[in-house]
Amino acid sequence: MSLQANIVGWKNRMAGWFVDREFFMRANGQVRFLKISAIVQRRAAAAIAFVVGVWLVITLGMAINQFSVSFERLALSQQQAKVQSAEERVASYRNSIDDVTKDLERRQTMLESLNEQYLDSAPAAIVTPEVTQEEKALQKIGTLVPEAAALALIEARQIRFVEKLTKVADVRTRKAEAAIRQFGLNPENMARQANSAQGGPFIPFFGNAKKDVRDPRFTRLAVSLDKMDAMERALAAIPTSMPAAVMSMSSGFGYRHDPFTSTAAMHSGLDFKGPIGTPILAAADGTITSAGTQLGYGNCIDITHANGLVTRYAHLSGFDVSLGQRVKRGAQIARMGSTGRSTGSHLHFEVRLNGQAINPRKFLEANSDVLKAQAVAGYRVSAPAKKS
Repeated sequence: MSLQANIVGWKNRMAGWFVDREFFMRANGQVRFLKISAIVQRRAAAAIAFVVGVWLVITLGMAINQFSVSFERLALSQQQAKVQSAEERVASYRNSIDDVTKDLERRQTMLESLNEQYLDSAPAAIVTPEVTQEEKALQKIGTLVPEAAALALIEARQIRFVEKLTKVADVRTRKAEAAIRQFGLNPENMARQANSAQGGPFIPFFGNAKKDVRDPRFTRLAVSLDKMDAMERALAAIPTSMPAAVMSMSSGFGYRHDPFTSTAAMHSGLDFKGPIGTPILAAADGTITSAGTQLGYGNCIDITHANGLVTRYAHLSGFDVSLGQRVKRGAQIARMGSTGRSTGSHLHFEVRLNGQAINPRKFLEANSDVLKAQAVAGYRVSAPAKKS
């Protein structure tokens, strides 16, 4: 009986919420009436409740899915992070010293390849004399399996080297990320662009994809070095070099009075004043993706850089490069002029991201710390590969 009374009570309260309502609106001396019936109110409330309910279900589903993915990633990370114990290593050495020797040789080949490719001078800088816990654990092998003592020492030194090299790569990655953020850019997006043009057939590094280096620390090293490489390539490709050997800036980025109409206008770059024929220089390494005449710009060159940024050089009197040509930072690409919509000899310089012009001043006026980090990245990225 009490349950039925509660139901009736709820119905009465809800009926009190939704009653016919009238609204009075006065406009221009006239009064109008707007009536919203209880049925319309109930239907509207039901529709809103349905939409909110669907949203909550979808949100809950997404949260559960995200938790499941995160849990799976954590489990995978923990599985990958599992390293052989001292007992497992002793068993491996006892079973086959030949297999262990081959495994160590593969590891050494991997280390030498990664080091030569990314951090040629790093080994001398990061090797330290202290004995690690890893070495102490592997010293047991020398006692239990005397014929493998030398191999155990080599393995311990390799692992110590890998851990230290990984730390070096992570530090350089963080420095490159911080430098990119100083320009107001997203490091992940820039690195993705810098790493996008890759391909080729899959050829296992060790010749057999199933027989790979098993210690996860070697995999983590490769991942850290790959991320460092992408970040440093993105940083090195940011256009920070002056596009002309002139210091006189005749117009800045943003609002200005148009020189032809004297009305408010948006100026999408920087103007540098100089004599006709003044050398125009590439602001960073890149590829010539446009070289010709553009409306308003006159003779114009676009350079697309490795991180997706595009620099534009306009009002040129002549070209010194051709379409598709690769150019280095500071290389002469054209000569200053006054072609197109121009009142006199100058360079119009733009920096574009995803087709939108952004202020070039923040790139050309970077602080010394950022430029130093960029110089280090640029030196490694542009260094020619050594012949074996």
